[in-house]
Amino acid sequence: MSEYHTPVLLEESVSALAVSNGGIYVDVTFGGGGHSKEILSRMGKDSKLIVFDRDPDAIANVPDDKRIKFVNNNFRFVHNHLVYLGFEKVDGILADLGVSSHQFDTEERGFSFRFHSRLDMRMNPLTNEGADGIIANKSESELEHMFRLYGEVENSRRVAKLICQEREREPIETTTRLNHILESVTPKIGGHKYLAKIYQALRIEVNGEMRSLEGFLNGSLRALKPGGRLVVITYHSLEDRMVKNFMKSGNISGDIKKDFYGNRISPLSVVLRKPLVPDEEEISRNTRARSAKLRVAEKTEV
Repeated sequence: MSEYHTPVLLEESVSALAVSNGGIYVDVTFGGGGHSKEILSRMGKDSKLIVFDRDPDAIANVPDDKRIKFVNNNFRFVHNHLVYLGFEKVDGILADLGVSSHQFDTEERGFSFRFHSRLDMRMNPLTNEGADGIIANKSESELEHMFRLYGEVENSRRVAKLICQEREREPIETTTRLNHILESVTPKIGGHKYLAKIYQALRIEVNGEMRSLEGFLNGSLRALKPGGRLVVITYHSLEDRMVKNFMKSGNISGDIKKDFYGNRISPLSVVLRKPLVPDEEEISRNTRARSAKLRVAEKTEV
């Protein structure tokens, strides 16, 4: 499991779930199973763990344990699947929103600019349109918006124009060709960070990650029992802002509702005033943890 993916903030996130015997828990980003394995170690024999992952490769990591149930689907449908499986309410839900090391390091998946491969980036290779299709079919204005919003790329307009010019000459279907096209706009210093932003924007668009996150948060709220915990690890500002707003207010925009007397009404209570981040020791062991933030909320009686 460790070769597939190294779990981030493992002790902190699983402890935040407050696992108890007889409880029902959900890991919506199963991946290599690191967080799930730790949850299982703290569960009693009467507890249940439901795990989700839309990547079919993750199925091979599911342990032989009768307490666990694997769902090969997008976590945006978490509530629907839980109800279908007979779990109307659960005690805790955990999500690690990072891309697994397995996906980054498997060359043919096309997630990384470090390899020569098709521009794919699909979490589930059996569905959706790959990154090559996004580049081929979106208009210049759509590409500019995507790179600016999802990658926070400063020269997004220039990038979009360059891509549209080059795709007229020859289809942009590989990481190598995209990297070559971007050479003229990539900074000499910090080039890897710049390309990471470009690839992040494409990956988010390909997999509908922000729409999935919104669906997941709303579904989790419906699925949690009063007192149940929602534990989420984020890796970039867009998703972290959405999670922060939702935990504060129960909606992604962060709009606070108040009762007749002016008291704040929210279906969630924030457990951690500030997010937890990995310490230097964890970052030295796993550099992909460096941007992680852990946020925790508890469902109220409202």
